[in-house]
Amino acid sequence: MFIHIGDDHLIRSRNIIAIIEFDVMISSTMMKQMLTVYEKNNQLVGSMENAKSLIITTDKIYFSQLTVLTLKKRSSIVSMLSQTKEYVDELKIK
Repeated sequence: MFIHIGDDHLIRSRNIIAIIEFDVMISSTMMKQMLTVYEKNNQLVGSMENAKSLIITTDKIYFSQLTVLTLKKRSSIVSMLSQTKEYVDELKIK
C-alpha cells in the first residue's frame, strides 16, 4: 500500500523505517550528520521550509508539511484497508 505524505508524494508503506518530528531532528547532531550524507547522495526529497515531519525510507528521506499524527492516521487507514482486503480475500476462498 502507499501513503500520501503531501506535496504530491506517495511512498510505499513497507519502505518506511521511521517518521520523526522535524523539531526533534533539528536538535539531534546524529540526524544532522545523516541528512548531510543523504544530501550529498541526492537522496533528500521535499523542502525543509515549513516541514513538520521527516520520513526515513529504505532509500530516501522525505520532508513533509504534514504532522507525525496525521501521517500515523494515514498509515493506520492503509493498514486497516490492507487487513480488510485480506479478510475479503479469505471470504472468497471459503
